Amino acid sequence: MPKKTKMQWPWVWISVCSLCSAVVCGGNVLVFPVDGSHWVNMKVIIEGLHSRGHQVSVVRSSDSWYIKETSPFYTSVTLDMESGFDEDFITSFVSQLLEIQRGGKSVWTRLKLEMEQAKKASELHEKTCKMLEQLLEKKSLIRSLQDAKYDLVLTDPAIPGGVILAHYLRLPLVFNVRWTSHGEGHFSIAPSPLSYVPMTGTEFSDKMSFLQRLLNVVIFGFQEYQIARYILPHYAGFIEKYLGPDTDYMSLFQAADLWLMRVDFVFEFPRPTMPNVVYIGGFQCKPAKALPEHLEQFVQSSGEHGVILMSLGTLIGDLPLDLAAEIAAAFSKLPQKVIWRHKGARPATLGNNTLLVDWMPQNDLLGHPKTKLFVAHGGTNGVQEAIYHGVPVVGLPLIFDQRDNLFRIEERGAGKIIDIFTMDETIFFQGIQEVLSEPSYRANMQRLSRLHRDQPMKPLDSALYWIEFVIRHKGAAHLRAQSYRLPWYSYHSVDVLLVCLGAVLVVLGTFAALIRCLCSACLTAKRRQDLKKSQ
Repeated sequence: MPKKTKMQWPWVWISVCSLCSAVVCGGNVLVFPVDGSHWVNMKVIIEGLHSRGHQVSVVRSSDSWYIKETSPFYTSVTLDMESGFDEDFITSFVSQLLEIQRGGKSVWTRLKLEMEQAKKASELHEKTCKMLEQLLEKKSLIRSLQDAKYDLVLTDPAIPGGVILAHYLRLPLVFNVRWTSHGEGHFSIAPSPLSYVPMTGTEFSDKMSFLQRLLNVVIFGFQEYQIARYILPHYAGFIEKYLGPDTDYMSLFQAADLWLMRVDFVFEFPRPTMPNVVYIGGFQCKPAKALPEHLEQFVQSSGEHGVILMSLGTLIGDLPLDLAAEIAAAFSKLPQKVIWRHKGARPATLGNNTLLVDWMPQNDLLGHPKTKLFVAHGGTNGVQEAIYHGVPVVGLPLIFDQRDNLFRIEERGAGKIIDIFTMDETIFFQGIQEVLSEPSYRANMQRLSRLHRDQPMKPLDSALYWIEFVIRHKGAAHLRAQSYRLPWYSYHSVDVLLVCLGAVLVVLGTFAALIRCLCSACLTAKRRQDLKKSQ
């Protein structure tokens, strides 16, 4: 017996060593987030990293309104400077966009909307550039960031602060991304044929007619002009000063090690992608928890008719009074109970079946078996939660990408879009009735839910795995295509085409010269013969 016990020790030791080698050592992650609704999903990843033993530091500015200075999940690095992306800037911007759209649907309204967005984007980038310059000039702060020995920078590239800081600190770079500072993320990293990849704002699918493809190309050109006019000039001198004269703004994004893309192909139209793009759509979704007692009582009081939820997201707590009155009047006619996140004045037309709340546990309510419909503005987080729980959507898109998000749902037969700026009580009521009474809407959304959930690994686990992959291997350069190092003419093989065209022209020219020489020789010989005959 003692001999047998002694023989077991090497195997026990090998097993322990194997377990130890499988354990991921806690990493040190620097997070440079974007405030507002973008912080909501970044916080989910931060909490996941903390639960797996990683140390997380979050860079925040003194004017942050969502990102708290103290948290059990991270240590904050508070910059004593303003980001420009504060609550006042965003709310006033959103109000301006809403006011423009209320002017009616026309080409002029659309151009005015685009120009206002471009103007505000320019202001934001000007403020961001000044903030980054102040940050990089604070040598003591930069030294402390360098001394912290971070393993990587995790950032949302909708604002380029984290991108630039990661390159300055020479750290691996991971994106939690749907949008970059210059458009939808895929257009910065992956081939995007305009013949079947629709531009944001077009409301086109991947099946476009000739005229739609033409418009898609025109809009692409217009967006490239806006980038060159309103974004790049702010960073040209700054990047040359701090990152070197050979550094290009666009290449900073393309050089990221990993793109954690906040969509999947249940939601997005199929398109080309790249090896370092990992799809984590719906990573913030989770099974519903029990509701607070007062909400559960209200939901249960709906009986067989069920409940309708309405939320217009974090940026728009209240609507203009006339729009709110039309919505409230339509709700009052329904047999369903309604829970409406609304911070404005109480509409005079509000019915007894409608409960107004400042905040609601949206995920838990969407997962409740009595929830029949979600009236939403079309933000990515809300749309993904609706897909996860299989709840059909009536969409009231307001700004930014919301109409495109809802169009993808409508295209799959899982929801209906209503133009909030032209609707009235009747239109809104009929839209809700259509989605509630037509079984295909719910059946299609539940089919999307089954497809979304049928994955070998949960999206959040996938995101955490790949972040740890970058930590373990100190980057993921082997997954990066070298396209970002190529000038545009090399990327599109313009130089190769010109050389080939030149070679063809030389061959044709040589052939033409030979033919000309032969013809000339033949004509000369013929003249001599004719001359001899005449003599």
